[in-house]
Parts: sequence; C-alpha cells; structure tokens
Amino acid sequence: MPLDQSFTGRSYPSASKYEVSREKIREFADAIGDENPLYRDPDAARAAGHPDVIAPPTFVTIINLAAINTIVTDPELGLDYSRMVHGNQSFGHTRPIHAGDVLELTTHIEKIMARAGNDFIDLRADITDAQGAPVCTTRAQLVVRGEDS
Repeated sequence: MPLDQSFTGRSYPSASKYEVSREKIREFADAIGDENPLYRDPDAARAAGHPDVIAPPTFVTIINLAAINTIVTDPELGLDYSRMVHGNQSFGHTRPIHAGDVLELTTHIEKIMARAGNDFIDLRADITDAQGAPVCTTRAQLVVRGEDS
C-alpha cells in the first residue's frame, strides 16, 4: 500500500522537552567510541570556550528517533515498518549542544514520493533551545521497499 501523500507538509510538535546532561553526553560518546575530552571534561570544554561539556554532533539522534517513530507508526500514513530502511541523514548545527541545554523539536514531513516501486519520505526536525533559538536541523530520508523489492 503506498504512503498517504496528503501527509506532506504535516508538522509534529515536541511531546516533551529533553534536558541534556553530562551523563547522557558521556554515555553517547562511550557508545560511539569517541574519547574527545570536550564530551567528557567540563574544564576542557570551558577552556575551548563552551559553557559545559558539548555533545557529539549526532547526539540529537536520541530525541530525533522518538519523533520519527511517532510519524512512521501513525496507521493513517500507511507505512509498513517491516519494509522500511534508512536512506540517509544529515545534521546542520547552529551551535554545539552542551550539558544544561533544554531542547525541543518539531518534526516536519517535507516530501513523500514513489519511485521504482518504493516509497520515500523526507523528514526535517528543527531543534531549539529553551529560549526558542535554533540549535540544529536534522534531515532524514526513509525508504519503504515495495512489495517486489
């Protein structure tokens, strides 16, 4: 069943705020095997001009994934999760994320299209801090393989 193209243009506001902690940054850095002291040592981060430890650029995946799952599990969209693969993803940071940030995101369906028997859904998430200032924009393309793929 093809994806419902009327979902193009829909926006999904944050269900909650995410408070970034030193511990979550350290756990993420451990998970990706990155020993960068800016992710672990507050003194090193401050010496580099940051207010606290900073997060690796892909850290926002933690909050972005939950938002994407809200969209793809909407039964009205018609997405068969068992046929979905990740096409690509990008991150555009306005500034580094640091411990103490309180983040919110709004996710948008930018485009839904069919090509070669597969459906493609392009998503954008705008991530802001507690003051509403932009922090990061993420983009992801999900591919739903057709029945014959």
